[in-house]
Amino acid sequence: MMATATGVLDGSQVHSVHPLGSKARVLLSSVFGPYARDDEFGSRAINPMELYHNQVTRVQQAFSLRMFHRSWGLMLIQANIDAPCTLLDFPTLDRFVEEITTHRYDIVGIGSIIPNVNKVKKMCELVRTHLPEATIVVGGHVAGLPDLAERIDADHIVRGEGVRWMRRFLGEDEDRPVRHPHVVSGFGTRALGIRLREKRGDVAATVIPSVGCPMGCNFCATSSMFGGKGSFVHFYRTGDELFEVMCELEQAMSVRSFSVMDENFLMYRKRALRLLELMSEHHKSWALYVFSSANVLQSYSMEQLVGLGISWVWMGLEGENADYGKLRGADTRQLVRTLQSHGIRVLGSTIIGLEDHRPETMDAVIRHAVSHDTEFHQFMLYTAVPGTPLHAEFDAAGRLLDSEECPDCDSHGQFRFNFRHPHFRDGEEGHFLLEAFRTDFEVNGPSITRVVRTLLQGWKRYRDHPDSRIRERFVWEVRDLAASYAGALWAARWRFRSNPAVSEKISGVLRDLYREFGLKARLAGPIVGRYLRFTLQREERRLRAGWTYEQPTFRETSAVAVSPTVVT
Repeated sequence: MMATATGVLDGSQVHSVHPLGSKARVLLSSVFGPYARDDEFGSRAINPMELYHNQVTRVQQAFSLRMFHRSWGLMLIQANIDAPCTLLDFPTLDRFVEEITTHRYDIVGIGSIIPNVNKVKKMCELVRTHLPEATIVVGGHVAGLPDLAERIDADHIVRGEGVRWMRRFLGEDEDRPVRHPHVVSGFGTRALGIRLREKRGDVAATVIPSVGCPMGCNFCATSSMFGGKGSFVHFYRTGDELFEVMCELEQAMSVRSFSVMDENFLMYRKRALRLLELMSEHHKSWALYVFSSANVLQSYSMEQLVGLGISWVWMGLEGENADYGKLRGADTRQLVRTLQSHGIRVLGSTIIGLEDHRPETMDAVIRHAVSHDTEFHQFMLYTAVPGTPLHAEFDAAGRLLDSEECPDCDSHGQFRFNFRHPHFRDGEEGHFLLEAFRTDFEVNGPSITRVVRTLLQGWKRYRDHPDSRIRERFVWEVRDLAASYAGALWAARWRFRSNPAVSEKISGVLRDLYREFGLKARLAGPIVGRYLRFTLQREERRLRAGWTYEQPTFRETSAVAVSPTVVT
């Protein structure tokens, strides 16, 4: 679907082609920062633009994984239109004003999530002031707001996939093949108070085979954004097409690992198995980081998963007894243990505040989630995101909170419900959310130590595998264990010295690492560990004092899209 200031149209329609067609000068921009602080435009300190620190390692202090991600959707659009296009990613407000006052643009596209709707409103106002002839296009999850056309001054509000829409609007061939941009999966990565190495090839490339999810869980904003249950949009339908794209990214970016941004990549079995055939035929020792539902994972053999290079799986656990098809018939705890025994790390995702949750049962809910002992664990509040079936259901039942009770900027899944829950009152859901994060950290220890544990399991199982392609991947994955990770374990053991249970877990992993890597690890552990103990303490002092991290601004033109310019 596409909404505009004058009505609602089907996504296959556009009011008209822009008069300049592919000669139109296009600016694409994410919303302005800063982000990790409270301000009048809706930014919140509790909701930084850091996926992992925000939703996964939130309470792990200096052990938290800190990294940023580019605006992949905007990058995909820029790479797939012929019109001259500039991408401004993470500008400040002043930097955005500078861009639209020193350059002339015919089209300004703004991408946003719902909590940042007031920033979108401000940017539209600025464009009207400084580029009054420009056409304003707004897209992303913010387009799910049913009354967005009345709240912002935009010419077009695009719901769903933006590449085809923008091509149509520019009078270009919407059906031509999709060019994949060269995108690293993350940047600015920090942990234990140090900036992690990000040399060329060290960081996975992002690859986007499809968008949407046919599972259609009622709360899923991504599924709803791209058509809902049973719907999705393929950019690369076959294993051959995907393999060709991955080979191009491998060569251009010197990578051997890929973060596969597809809501349920393994569901498209024919494509995945054809990719496996091609990887084997061409001896590709790639590592893939994927999203998958439990029931789909169980449809593959471990031989197939390992052969595909599945190294990380982000898997929805939702909650014990949750009535979602993707969990039906799955013993998720046993599945996690099996995956880990083959070196596959798991990021589990649990929802706090499902319909059957009650304050008196939350201890059991949290214990069940924590018992999975996944490497990372995302906890999110049950949230009725605009555009989803859940939002429509609660709206019809009169259960949604109004904007005074819960502003959009506070409806992000890490603070409070945006609806009236039958069992929780007075914001107590936020207490249980934090308790889930704390319990996972206190029981299972820092995520980094769990990662090492599982890497070692995979290494021991596959280091002598008869297929050299498999052996080579595991050699590459454990390349930093004997030095950097030995020191991280040493520092983590020191940090948890007052928690005997976790300290012993860490000691066990460290002893295992010493046995596998010998003298090098035994020397590096205390040497690197003492340095990391210092950086760990320094980082925690900074964080207690209110230290935050912000992204730099990137400005890229079509001709240099693969060589981003950091301007701040």
